[in-house]
Amino acid sequence: MVDLSQYLPILLFLGVALALSSAFVFLPMIAARFTGAHKPNPEKLSEYECGFPAFEDPRSQFDVRFYLIAILFIVFDLEAAFIYPWAVSVFSLGWVAWISMMVFIAELALGLVYAWKKGALDWE
Repeated sequence: MVDLSQYLPILLFLGVALALSSAFVFLPMIAARFTGAHKPNPEKLSEYECGFPAFEDPRSQFDVRFYLIAILFIVFDLEAAFIYPWAVSVFSLGWVAWISMMVFIAELALGLVYAWKKGALDWE
């Protein structure tokens, strides 16, 4: 015979998770019904991201410089994500880890110089 009492904490956890997720979904809807927030009007349906109506189609193509800046941001953000754990444990890793990180930083510096020379960082 299988002892199902070992599964009771998992069942309780799933029950609490289901109850909380349902509360986070349905309580705001109920509160909106009671406060009148569900009734749309022109002010509620207007643009709110930048404060003024859009001038052109929102599906228009972006300039390629937006993508270049985004890619450069991701590259240097990942660099910080790699350097932080290395810096925390650099003294216990030895010289091989130090040399490999210096090579990594040199490659990123060369990439930054290349992007700078190509004008990827210039904004007009």
